[in-house]
Amino acid sequence: MGISRAPSAELITDLIRPVALDESRTTSVLRIAEFAETDLLPPAVAPPALPVIPYCVSPFYAEHLRNSPHYEQLRHIVEPSPDELTSPGQWDTSGEHSNTKLTGLQHKYPQTALLLVTDNCFSYCRFCFRKRFVGRVADEIASDYPAIGRYIAAHPEITNVLISGGDPFVLSTEQLGGILDHILPIPHLRSIRFGTKSIVHNPARFADTALTAMFQRIRQAGKAPLIISHVDHFGEISPDTEDLVRHLLSVGVQFLNQTVLLNRINDTAETLTETFRKLHCMGLRPYYLFQARPVCQGSHFQVPFHRAIEIVQGAQRRLGGIEKTFRYIMSHRTGKIEILDLGDDGRLYMRYHQCPNTEKIGRIFSRRYREGACWLDELYEDD
Repeated sequence: MGISRAPSAELITDLIRPVALDESRTTSVLRIAEFAETDLLPPAVAPPALPVIPYCVSPFYAEHLRNSPHYEQLRHIVEPSPDELTSPGQWDTSGEHSNTKLTGLQHKYPQTALLLVTDNCFSYCRFCFRKRFVGRVADEIASDYPAIGRYIAAHPEITNVLISGGDPFVLSTEQLGGILDHILPIPHLRSIRFGTKSIVHNPARFADTALTAMFQRIRQAGKAPLIISHVDHFGEISPDTEDLVRHLLSVGVQFLNQTVLLNRINDTAETLTETFRKLHCMGLRPYYLFQARPVCQGSHFQVPFHRAIEIVQGAQRRLGGIEKTFRYIMSHRTGKIEILDLGDDGRLYMRYHQCPNTEKIGRIFSRRYREGACWLDELYEDD
């Protein structure tokens, strides 16, 4: 059932066992023991130590990739790779466990409550920083929404709720409405955000008139409905995606977009420029360009800082002033850190864009650069 055209990827796909979910999603698992029997897995890797790798791609996205002139870049987003089996990292790169207040509720930054409402997506991105539970049986998903509502109501500093997962739009509109029942009445909330890649993975989800009504309900409650879209390459955008965005903008939904800088997918100034221009024209304002995280089985997607800064600055030189709305961010356990520049003095300059300790926000700091470093913890600390 693979979407691949490359021989090596076909070998991987032969090891995938399909599991029917519903008409919008097909999934499979890649069985490590069988993978190890091929010549794709280095002999030094011990299969028993490796977990099963979930694989899932929506029929719409699979068909879109098959017909895309950018297939060779886009396939890395969803296709399993042998690199995953030797890619080191952490399962919780941003300290999510330490910021969990109730099951499925995180409160890391004063103004934001993050809800994990599902462990599923329409397609599973191979660089996902929540690999520890997405596509698996998870105990991190919210269920006690009355308690969550009480927590948010008791914290007037919380002005926005980010509904995430997984992809929240895997849930039915009725389920999403049930979640909103517990948070919309809270007076100090100003916006409700939905983090999703479904606008490219399954745009038909937004044809549901009840979903449009749900966004209007948020507006009628005096809150701003926002979709935080995840588009990583302009080639992911289909005519169906453009149609749904136009429709949702017309009913008052706001869009911000997050892109991850990804090795072999969008790691050129030209690709980022075209992506941000396309998003800007569609009304999906580029918001964050994330440094890929050192997640277990996904750190091979990281781009070293020195090359990443050249790419980002190259894109900035090509973009018009009104198109340069993104910040290049590392979402670290200590906060969201904006990466500014690699100085002639060999130091990487940064500042906290968002931080649990609000006194640090806006302050510029630096560390000595280590060649090939991709994350704050890999930089030299001053003696």
